Amino acid sequence: MNTFTIIFIIMLALATGIQLWLANRQYKRVSMHRGKVPVPFNDKIPLDAHQKAADYTLAKIRYERADIIFSVVILIGWTIGGGLELLDSIWRKPEFPPLVTGVAVTLSVFYISSILELPFSVYHTFVLEQRFGFNKTTPSTFIKDLLLQSIIALIIGIPLVWIVLWLMDQSGQLWWVYVWLVWMSFSIIMMWAYPAIISPLFNRFSPLHDSDLKARIENLLSRTGFKSNGIFVMDSSRRSGHGNAYFTGLGTNKRIVFFDTLIDTLSHGEIEAVLAHELGHFKRRHIHKRIGSMALISLVGLALLGWLINQQWFYSGLGVDQSSDYAALILFMLTMPVFGFFMSPLTLYLTRKHEFEADDYAAEQANPNELIQALVKLYRENAATLTPDPLYSAFHDSHPPAPIRVAHLGSKL
Repeated sequence: MNTFTIIFIIMLALATGIQLWLANRQYKRVSMHRGKVPVPFNDKIPLDAHQKAADYTLAKIRYERADIIFSVVILIGWTIGGGLELLDSIWRKPEFPPLVTGVAVTLSVFYISSILELPFSVYHTFVLEQRFGFNKTTPSTFIKDLLLQSIIALIIGIPLVWIVLWLMDQSGQLWWVYVWLVWMSFSIIMMWAYPAIISPLFNRFSPLHDSDLKARIENLLSRTGFKSNGIFVMDSSRRSGHGNAYFTGLGTNKRIVFFDTLIDTLSHGEIEAVLAHELGHFKRRHIHKRIGSMALISLVGLALLGWLINQQWFYSGLGVDQSSDYAALILFMLTMPVFGFFMSPLTLYLTRKHEFEADDYAAEQANPNELIQALVKLYRENAATLTPDPLYSAFHDSHPPAPIRVAHLGSKL
């Protein structure tokens, strides 16, 4: 056991302990406030809906605890438990070319991990979501989605991993710069292509037919100077009872998408206010800022990997005897979330800041009271807790807690 093994075990134990402690704080706080609707919502959300949200949150925390522990077991199994070393030795026996072996091992880790996590996915969909009335997915749809996701992962993953490993082997000491350029190009292409190519494989996207709502939305788009490739309604109710809205894509391939569940829940004015919030992300250049942040973080991460790849203690400390480019890449992807966990409050703080800015923009372009009403309905329909623990929220939530967000919008009235 070398020094890095000890560091890894300490960091993993610390990250896991904090996650379980935060989950316990969330559990206690939501349980404590289950019996009474918070004052800002006591005339908007009935007690039974508040209690359903509390029970749903508590059930998700119990699921989260089990998932955390299971994920730690899987991570230890792949690393210091010798799982990656065993898999690597199996794939080396046929003596394929090194690049073929590298792609095979990398994708095998991904698929084996997905299979091991499948029972949690099944439980989440058919037990937890079913219990609270959100699941609409049939077993046949679940299996179809799973197979389709696996095929897409192969179609995209094989050439991507191949290119990355080839660059790592052939590009010299600065290989990580070239890999970064490939990764950023791939990410931007996927942002552009996903709404038109991949999403329709899983859901139907129909043009918005409500003429009054469409006219109202087009008026908002005209006022804000936003050009899109269409306004679509997604058949999300085939899989879930949760509601949402978003815009996706880049350049001329931007789409505005409403879940059909959201269309059925909100009034026209509320839908306009929700869309104004989504447009706020565009107008405040949040997408560009997030792409910039992703570019910087990935560049720093790859530069770090460029150094670690030559350090034998990195491999031996994580249970791998024979160093290789693909082993370094896999170990890096497996272990960096452990160290990155401690940065999550900062990154989530920035995303919550963007949510406030988008709310501010929506308050300028639409009626802020309509957005408040829409949020309250969505909190109720999605069974979102109104009483989260602040520390838990800081480590987990990309959106501000409900009372804070509603109070912020209330100041705009």
